[in-house]
Amino acid sequence: MIQITPHMRILVAVEPIDFRAGIDGLVGVCRQRLEADPFSGGLFVFRNRANTSIKILIYDGQGFWLCQKRLSSGRFAFWPDGSAQTQPLEACELQVLLMGGDPTQTNAAPAWRRLSLAA
Repeated sequence: MIQITPHMRILVAVEPIDFRAGIDGLVGVCRQRLEADPFSGGLFVFRNRANTSIKILIYDGQGFWLCQKRLSSGRFAFWPDGSAQTQPLEACELQVLLMGGDPTQTNAAPAWRRLSLAA
């Protein structure tokens, strides 16, 4: 089981990826395109071009987990954009994203004190 906690580093890849990529392909994307260490314990979130599916890659110390969510109908309403290759997300924002919502439109209480994230 993967537990997503507030202190986890969550990085969302801004650009879509080819979903034929498996674990090894996504590890390569993390290293080359995102310039991040896939063995860091961080959670990496990717989307397909059609914006109908999300893949999550995480290393738990013994091996990689690869999870996928494909919507039955419709598309994910939100995806971060910008000039950077990745965007950080909070754990609560990831939950909203996975439910097809827009994390920027939630009225959740702000964190009292932002936890420092290991880079």
